[in-house]
Amino acid sequence: MSKSGGLRDVVESRRSNAVIAWFLVAFLVVAAGVNVFEGSVVWAGFVAVLAVLAVIPAVRHGDLLRMLPWEVLLLASLPVVGRTFVVGQRIGGFTLTGRVTTYLAVAAVALVIAVELDVFTSVRMNKAFALLFVVVATTAAAGVWAVVQWAADLYLGTSLLLDGRPESVIETELMWDFVAATVAGVLAGVLFEYYFRRRRSRRARREARRS
Repeated sequence: MSKSGGLRDVVESRRSNAVIAWFLVAFLVVAAGVNVFEGSVVWAGFVAVLAVLAVIPAVRHGDLLRMLPWEVLLLASLPVVGRTFVVGQRIGGFTLTGRVTTYLAVAAVALVIAVELDVFTSVRMNKAFALLFVVVATTAAAGVWAVVQWAADLYLGTSLLLDGRPESVIETELMWDFVAATVAGVLAGVLFEYYFRRRRSRRARREARRS
């Protein structure tokens, strides 16, 4: 795909963006440590991977100001807040599970990976393909996670999925996971498309003022 339609202009170098982005990275590192302390090793690993992905542009360019847009990192950080203030709360007898916020983080991670593949490798993606990649990767993540839970329950003796509930209940739970993943992927795609459009409009106005 052509470079002109790529994602290279998404990587920011503005000081204000870098300050906020590094603050979010620090928050993620602290959150990973807290989750390790509380025994949530899987979630701690996810947060740690997100933090590592966030700093790749700065490390790759040797420039602390070279960071992804803080809006992308904030969206990916939402589930960390969601696990504290959303998961386990009940409304009208319905227990909130944080599915959408969790898969929204997966969607944000998928976009981060798409941007960094475009910037740092020979892979080229236009924005439409990147957004499709986000939706597909997020939905696929739900399927992979279901298989991981099933395998862990069978071979490691956990009760992540096979916890004594009727099969119909477990199947319904899985279907809601797939729905949540798809909704999160589409929502992230819409938000990012709006964000890219706003960036293009803002850049066009700046160039018009200079000319």
